Amino acid sequence: MIIIPAIDLKNGEAVRLYKGDYQQKTVYSSSPEMLAQAFENMGAMYLHVVDLDGAKDGMTTNIETIKKIRNTISIPIEVGGGIRDARTVSLYLDKIGINRVILGTAAIQNPDFLKAMLKQYGAQKIVVGVDIKDGYVSTSGWLVQTQVHYLDFLKTLEKMGVQYVICTDISKDGTLQGPSFDIYQQIKDTTSLRCIVSGGVKDRNDVLEAYRQGYEGCIVGKAYYEGKIDLKEVIECLPKESSPV
Repeated sequence: MIIIPAIDLKNGEAVRLYKGDYQQKTVYSSSPEMLAQAFENMGAMYLHVVDLDGAKDGMTTNIETIKKIRNTISIPIEVGGGIRDARTVSLYLDKIGINRVILGTAAIQNPDFLKAMLKQYGAQKIVVGVDIKDGYVSTSGWLVQTQVHYLDFLKTLEKMGVQYVICTDISKDGTLQGPSFDIYQQIKDTTSLRCIVSGGVKDRNDVLEAYRQGYEGCIVGKAYYEGKIDLKEVIECLPKESSPV
Protein backbone atom coordinates (compact mmCIF):
# COMPACT_ATOMS: atom_id res chain seq x y z
CA MET A 1 0.00 0.00 0.00
CA ILE A 2 1.13 3.52 -0.71
CA ILE A 3 0.24 6.80 0.98
CA ILE A 4 -1.08 9.35 -1.48
CA PRO A 5 -1.11 12.98 -0.31
CA ALA A 6 -3.94 15.08 -1.73
CA ILE A 7 -4.08 18.57 -3.17
CA ASP A 8 -7.57 19.91 -3.82
CA LEU A 9 -7.60 22.95 -6.10
CA LYS A 10 -10.04 25.85 -6.06
CA ASN A 11 -9.27 29.10 -7.86
CA GLY A 12 -5.65 28.04 -8.19
CA GLU A 13 -5.19 27.50 -4.46
CA ALA A 14 -4.78 24.34 -2.39
CA VAL A 15 -7.86 24.02 -0.19
CA ARG A 16 -9.88 21.49 1.77
CA LEU A 17 -13.64 21.34 1.97
CA TYR A 18 -15.73 20.05 4.87
CA LYS A 19 -17.96 17.17 3.76
CA GLY A 20 -17.70 18.43 0.19
CA ASP A 21 -19.33 21.76 1.03
CA TYR A 22 -17.96 24.43 -1.31
CA GLN A 23 -19.00 27.08 1.22
CA GLN A 24 -16.85 25.51 3.94
CA LYS A 25 -13.33 25.71 2.61
CA THR A 26 -9.95 26.30 4.19
CA VAL A 27 -7.08 27.62 2.07
CA TYR A 28 -3.75 25.94 2.84
CA SER A 29 -1.48 27.22 0.07
CA SER A 30 -1.52 29.76 -2.74
CA SER A 31 1.37 27.86 -4.40
CA PRO A 32 0.15 24.27 -4.86
CA GLU A 33 3.24 23.35 -6.88
CA MET A 34 5.47 24.12 -3.90
CA LEU A 35 3.22 21.97 -1.74
CA ALA A 36 3.58 19.15 -4.27
CA GLN A 37 7.35 19.54 -4.11
CA ALA A 38 7.23 19.26 -0.32
CA PHE A 39 5.25 16.01 -0.60
CA GLU A 40 7.79 14.58 -3.01
CA ASN A 41 10.60 15.57 -0.65
CA MET A 42 8.82 13.71 2.16
CA GLY A 43 9.00 10.51 0.14
CA ALA A 44 5.52 10.43 -1.40
CA MET A 45 5.37 8.00 -4.33
CA TYR A 46 2.17 9.36 -5.87
CA LEU A 47 0.16 12.60 -5.74
CA HIS A 48 -3.63 12.96 -5.81
CA VAL A 49 -4.92 16.20 -7.35
CA VAL A 50 -8.57 17.22 -7.62
CA ASP A 51 -9.88 20.19 -9.59
CA LEU A 52 -12.81 21.13 -7.37
CA ASP A 53 -13.98 23.85 -9.75
CA GLY A 54 -13.81 21.37 -12.60
CA ALA A 55 -15.78 18.78 -10.66
CA LYS A 56 -18.51 21.33 -10.16
CA ASP A 57 -18.71 22.84 -13.65
CA GLY A 58 -17.26 20.08 -15.86
CA MET A 59 -14.36 22.20 -17.12
CA THR A 60 -10.56 22.16 -16.72
CA THR A 61 -10.65 25.27 -14.56
CA ASN A 62 -7.34 24.70 -12.77
CA ILE A 63 -5.42 23.36 -15.75
CA GLU A 64 -2.59 25.91 -15.52
CA THR A 65 -2.01 25.09 -11.86
CA ILE A 66 -1.98 21.38 -12.66
CA LYS A 67 0.61 22.01 -15.38
CA LYS A 68 2.78 23.82 -12.82
CA ILE A 69 2.52 20.86 -10.44
CA ARG A 70 3.43 18.41 -13.21
CA ASN A 71 6.45 20.50 -14.20
CA THR A 72 7.62 20.82 -10.59
CA ILE A 73 7.69 17.18 -9.45
CA SER A 74 8.81 13.88 -10.93
CA ILE A 75 6.57 11.43 -9.06
CA PRO A 76 3.37 10.09 -10.70
CA ILE A 77 0.22 12.20 -10.47
CA GLU A 78 -3.45 11.26 -10.67
CA VAL A 79 -5.99 13.98 -11.49
CA GLY A 80 -9.75 14.08 -11.07
CA GLY A 81 -12.50 16.67 -11.33
CA GLY A 82 -14.43 17.63 -14.45
CA ILE A 83 -12.97 14.97 -16.77
CA ARG A 84 -16.00 14.15 -18.87
CA ASP A 85 -14.85 13.80 -22.48
CA ALA A 86 -12.07 12.19 -24.52
CA ARG A 87 -10.45 15.53 -25.28
CA THR A 88 -9.88 16.24 -21.59
CA VAL A 89 -8.57 12.73 -20.95
CA SER A 90 -6.11 13.14 -23.82
CA LEU A 91 -5.12 16.60 -22.60
CA TYR A 92 -4.09 15.23 -19.23
CA LEU A 93 -2.59 11.90 -20.28
CA ASP A 94 -1.07 12.66 -23.66
CA LYS A 95 -0.14 16.34 -23.47
CA ILE A 96 0.47 17.30 -19.85
CA GLY A 97 1.94 13.98 -18.77
CA ILE A 98 -0.44 13.09 -15.96
CA ASN A 99 -0.09 9.40 -15.13
CA ARG A 100 -3.73 8.53 -14.63
CA VAL A 101 -7.09 10.26 -14.56
CA ILE A 102 -10.04 9.76 -12.26
CA LEU A 103 -13.48 9.56 -13.85
CA GLY A 104 -16.42 10.20 -11.56
CA THR A 105 -19.53 11.87 -12.93
CA ALA A 106 -18.77 10.67 -16.47
CA ALA A 107 -18.34 7.08 -15.32
CA ILE A 108 -21.92 6.84 -14.10
CA GLN A 109 -23.60 9.16 -16.62
CA ASN A 110 -21.82 7.87 -19.70
CA PRO A 111 -20.70 4.23 -19.35
CA ASP A 112 -19.88 4.01 -23.07
CA PHE A 113 -17.34 6.80 -22.60
CA LEU A 114 -15.77 4.93 -19.69
CA LYS A 115 -15.56 1.75 -21.78
CA ALA A 116 -13.93 3.65 -24.64
CA MET A 117 -11.33 5.24 -22.36
CA LEU A 118 -10.54 1.88 -20.75
CA LYS A 119 -10.06 0.37 -24.19
CA GLN A 120 -7.86 3.23 -25.38
CA TYR A 121 -5.69 3.78 -22.30
CA GLY A 122 -6.10 0.69 -20.12
CA ALA A 123 -7.18 0.20 -16.53
CA GLN A 124 -3.83 1.43 -15.19
CA LYS A 125 -4.53 4.94 -16.47
CA ILE A 126 -8.30 5.15 -16.02
CA VAL A 127 -9.42 5.10 -12.40
CA VAL A 128 -12.99 5.58 -11.21
CA GLY A 129 -13.84 7.77 -8.25
CA VAL A 130 -16.88 6.51 -6.37
CA ASP A 131 -18.22 9.17 -4.03
CA ILE A 132 -20.76 7.84 -1.56
CA LYS A 133 -23.45 9.65 0.41
CA ASP A 134 -25.93 7.68 2.51
CA GLY A 135 -25.11 4.56 0.52
CA TYR A 136 -25.65 6.09 -2.92
CA VAL A 137 -23.30 7.48 -5.54
CA SER A 138 -22.96 11.28 -5.77
CA THR A 139 -21.79 13.21 -8.83
CA SER A 140 -20.98 16.73 -10.06
CA GLY A 141 -18.61 17.63 -7.27
CA TRP A 142 -20.81 15.81 -4.75
CA LEU A 143 -23.69 18.20 -5.43
CA VAL A 144 -25.98 15.65 -7.12
CA GLN A 145 -27.06 12.40 -5.49
CA THR A 146 -28.07 9.52 -7.72
CA GLN A 147 -30.37 6.60 -6.95
CA VAL A 148 -27.56 4.12 -7.67
CA HIS A 149 -26.33 2.13 -4.68
CA TYR A 150 -22.55 2.17 -4.47
CA LEU A 151 -22.17 -1.62 -4.37
CA ASP A 152 -24.32 -2.04 -7.48
CA PHE A 153 -22.23 0.58 -9.24
CA LEU A 154 -18.97 -1.07 -8.20
CA LYS A 155 -20.12 -4.44 -9.49
CA THR A 156 -20.96 -2.80 -12.81
CA LEU A 157 -17.52 -1.18 -12.95
CA GLU A 158 -15.86 -4.53 -12.27
CA LYS A 159 -17.71 -6.13 -15.19
CA MET A 160 -16.59 -3.28 -17.43
CA GLY A 161 -12.92 -3.96 -16.70
CA VAL A 162 -12.19 -1.26 -14.16
CA GLN A 163 -9.44 -2.32 -11.75
CA TYR A 164 -8.81 0.67 -9.49
CA VAL A 165 -11.40 2.69 -7.59
CA ILE A 166 -11.06 5.59 -5.18
CA CYS A 167 -13.98 5.38 -2.79
CA THR A 168 -14.90 8.34 -0.61
CA ASP A 169 -17.55 8.48 2.10
CA ILE A 170 -18.61 12.12 1.73
CA SER A 171 -19.88 12.25 5.31
CA LYS A 172 -16.32 11.61 6.51
CA ASP A 173 -14.35 13.76 4.08
CA GLY A 174 -12.55 16.61 5.79
CA THR A 175 -13.91 15.68 9.21
CA LEU A 176 -10.89 13.89 10.74
CA GLN A 177 -13.28 11.25 12.09
CA GLY A 178 -11.56 8.23 10.58
CA PRO A 179 -12.32 6.38 7.31
CA SER A 180 -15.45 4.29 6.81
CA PHE A 181 -13.69 0.94 7.03
CA ASP A 182 -17.05 -0.82 7.08
CA ILE A 183 -17.72 0.43 3.55
CA TYR A 184 -14.28 -0.65 2.35
CA GLN A 185 -14.77 -4.10 3.88
CA GLN A 186 -18.05 -4.47 2.01
CA ILE A 187 -16.30 -3.54 -1.22
CA LYS A 188 -13.55 -6.08 -0.53
CA ASP A 189 -16.10 -8.78 0.27
CA THR A 190 -18.22 -8.04 -2.79
CA THR A 191 -15.75 -7.27 -5.58
CA SER A 192 -12.16 -7.85 -6.66
CA LEU A 193 -11.60 -4.14 -7.29
CA ARG A 194 -8.40 -2.61 -5.94
CA CYS A 195 -9.69 0.02 -3.56
CA ILE A 196 -7.98 3.23 -2.46
CA VAL A 197 -9.15 4.58 0.89
CA SER A 198 -10.24 8.22 0.81
CA GLY A 199 -11.96 10.51 3.28
CA GLY A 200 -11.73 10.98 7.03
CA VAL A 201 -8.15 9.82 7.64
CA LYS A 202 -7.20 11.45 10.95
CA ASP A 203 -3.84 10.00 12.04
CA ARG A 204 -1.11 7.44 11.42
CA ASN A 205 -3.22 4.68 13.01
CA ASP A 206 -5.83 5.07 10.27
CA VAL A 207 -3.13 4.78 7.62
CA LEU A 208 -1.60 1.72 9.27
CA GLU A 209 -5.04 0.14 9.58
CA ALA A 210 -5.61 0.64 5.85
CA TYR A 211 -2.25 -1.04 5.26
CA ARG A 212 -3.08 -3.95 7.58
CA GLN A 213 -6.39 -4.50 5.80
CA GLY A 214 -4.60 -4.72 2.47
CA TYR A 215 -5.95 -1.76 0.54
CA GLU A 216 -4.20 -0.45 -2.55
CA GLY A 217 -3.58 3.03 -1.25
CA CYS A 218 -4.61 5.61 1.32
CA ILE A 219 -5.22 9.26 0.49
CA VAL A 220 -4.16 11.74 3.15
CA GLY A 221 -5.39 15.32 3.07
CA LYS A 222 -6.65 17.34 6.00
CA ALA A 223 -4.81 15.22 8.59
CA TYR A 224 -1.54 16.47 7.11
CA TYR A 225 -2.66 20.06 6.69
CA GLU A 226 -3.90 20.24 10.27
CA GLY A 227 -0.71 18.74 11.67
CA LYS A 228 -2.35 15.47 12.79
CA ILE A 229 0.05 13.26 10.89
CA ASP A 230 3.79 13.29 10.17
CA LEU A 231 3.63 12.25 6.54
CA LYS A 232 7.35 11.60 6.17
CA GLU A 233 7.42 9.39 9.27
CA VAL A 234 4.39 7.35 8.21
CA ILE A 235 5.69 6.87 4.67
CA GLU A 236 9.02 5.66 6.06
CA CYS A 237 7.37 3.17 8.40
CA LEU A 238 5.64 1.30 5.57
CA PRO A 239 7.54 -1.56 3.93
CA LYS A 240 9.95 -0.30 1.29
CA GLU A 241 8.66 -2.85 -1.23
CA SER A 242 5.39 -0.92 -1.45
CA SER A 243 5.16 0.42 -4.99
CA PRO A 244 2.93 2.88 -6.81
CA VAL A 245 -0.44 1.50 -7.89
